[in-house]
Amino acid sequence: MNVRLRKTAMAILAVMTSAVVLHSQSPINSWVIDSGPLDSQHYFGETVANGMLGIRSSADPFRVSQILLNGAYEPLEPGGVDVIERTLNFLDMTLFIDGAPIDRADQVTALHQTLDMKRAVLTTAFDYGGKATIVTSLRALRQLPYTAMLEVRVTARQPLTLAAATHFVSTFARESPDPQSWHPPLTNLQLFSNKPNQEVLVTAAEATGPMGRLELGASQAFRFDDSLKTPPQLALDAGGQKFTQQIGAGSTFRFALIGSSLSSAHVADPLSEAQRLTATAWFDGIDELIQKHEEAWADLWKSDIVIAGDDATQRSVRSMIYHLYSFIRAGSRLSISPMGLSRDIMGYNGHVFWDAETWMYPPLLLLHPELARSMLDYRYDRLPAAKQNAFANGYRGALYPWESAGSGGEDTPLCCLSIEIHINADIGIAAWQYYLVTKDREWLRDRGYPIIEATADFWASRVTRHQSGAFNINHVLAADEYSGAVDDNAFTNAAARQNLLDAIAAAQALGLKPNPDWQFVHDRIPILKFPDGVTREFATYHGQTVKQADVNMLAYPLHEITDTGAIRRDLDYYAPRVDPNGPAMTKSVLAILHERMGDAAKAIELFHRGYQLNERPPFGSLSETANNANPYFATAAGGLLQTMLFGFGGLDISDHGLIQKPSKLPEGWKSLTLTGIGADHHDYVVR
Repeated sequence: MNVRLRKTAMAILAVMTSAVVLHSQSPINSWVIDSGPLDSQHYFGETVANGMLGIRSSADPFRVSQILLNGAYEPLEPGGVDVIERTLNFLDMTLFIDGAPIDRADQVTALHQTLDMKRAVLTTAFDYGGKATIVTSLRALRQLPYTAMLEVRVTARQPLTLAAATHFVSTFARESPDPQSWHPPLTNLQLFSNKPNQEVLVTAAEATGPMGRLELGASQAFRFDDSLKTPPQLALDAGGQKFTQQIGAGSTFRFALIGSSLSSAHVADPLSEAQRLTATAWFDGIDELIQKHEEAWADLWKSDIVIAGDDATQRSVRSMIYHLYSFIRAGSRLSISPMGLSRDIMGYNGHVFWDAETWMYPPLLLLHPELARSMLDYRYDRLPAAKQNAFANGYRGALYPWESAGSGGEDTPLCCLSIEIHINADIGIAAWQYYLVTKDREWLRDRGYPIIEATADFWASRVTRHQSGAFNINHVLAADEYSGAVDDNAFTNAAARQNLLDAIAAAQALGLKPNPDWQFVHDRIPILKFPDGVTREFATYHGQTVKQADVNMLAYPLHEITDTGAIRRDLDYYAPRVDPNGPAMTKSVLAILHERMGDAAKAIELFHRGYQLNERPPFGSLSETANNANPYFATAAGGLLQTMLFGFGGLDISDHGLIQKPSKLPEGWKSLTLTGIGADHHDYVVR
């Protein structure tokens, strides 16, 4: 990779103090996941993220395995598709005690980690010989989208000499085998000093991406407690900066490494901006950064799903919410990949699929409409590209790509060209749902209706019109991706029909005249049936195994099938035909349908089966299936949260907005409380 590196330094003085808040844990805590003793051979990193930075943990002390930068994409090779960028790792550090380096799990004892989901902090604790106990706390700062902080506490058991040294690390998948090949000497050092307590040394690095399209900038700075009368002296190191400190027996020394990163996809000069952001965070100080971070997460957690009577399920549900909140932020105009910000190449390249609108968007729409709006902003910004895609393929309106990255063009790899075009309807339906929940008419006029109209126009041009009056949607890949190319897939046809009806309703809500062809086409798109009334998945379907839910989704999340008897027939027929090794989302749909038919016991069984076999150690991170290991699969989290909200919670998005229908709780649950729901932040309770 053609990488260039430049490092600069800046010294600033500041005095700032604030109280440190200590948090106690009860014996059973649904907010905290403890790793227990770490086994580095069976370790799946936890993701600490703030919607822009995605930091995956490591079992080794003072290490993170990667930092992803949301919204930054470029190919890995000529002719390749865009891939989400790994940025320069500004958080790696080596700690020295009495001259001995500590940066590997096998150098320490009593190593364990805890994830506090309420405060969004990953804590690592361990002992080093008989000399010290060390605790680190990693935060992707919620109030600062491009900034993170690693807080370190060293408690000495005997007098010791502590030293710490930073180094920027390439976490590119395509890095040079010799990391020193891109570490030229430090240059452009500037020092400024105007106050008599602390100095801040900001070291910064820049690199070009693998194809030279993007510039990446990163920076870092040590921060010490303001209470220190004589802070350590900072010095430049070969790869970053360093300091040394003497610690007496029984004393605790606290410091933090603050860093920032962004790219030229975000700002024109990412290197300078990264330095400014880190210096600004430095002035806030450790305690104020923590306080603002926790306040921001407290605002998020005002919208929660609270289960009384089942602490184990409560903690699992909180983990799902935590990850969705971590992978998105209001105002970013970005969406969520199936693996969120936990994976790049192994996480579908960080691309955006139907997973966003169909699985992750609905719970976010109810919990935090402003987060869901960012996902629709992402689609609105790429509407011109979708219109160009429709034009290039001979259709009207807009055709959104199956895999979308930065540009909004089709980023599905050439090896896997997709005809899974139901995504067009998924996006149009999501836009109308936003209006139904928020009643934001201005948004509908300016942002939502252009999406809904263009996706409906696509279906009107995509159908095959026969003189007999029957219209077909041929040569598509079903939501059941085992199908191959088929005609008249149930979910595709039903989603297209709903998209067309939503377009009519959206036009009427704005006082516009709907395109009469929308109703004409809707009425002629078929939903195929077997002779016994069971919905046929596609024209040539004969009962084979299905990868994931397709027909059953006509009852939920779509409203195509509403008759209880028809829902039961489809459920009884297709549930046994679902591949047990398929992706986890199917079980959430089946659970919702069972719950809506009054079978809470079956619903909770399916809900648990949707994630328990997919959990990976040590934090229960969800993989896509029970047989693979690519966590974190945010799509499953989104589907399972829908079971809570639209199943046990009884909520539904109707033509009149958000409504609650009677529902039945699983045995042992005392109550289910949905807090801060919708645009009016209403609480819903089921007992």
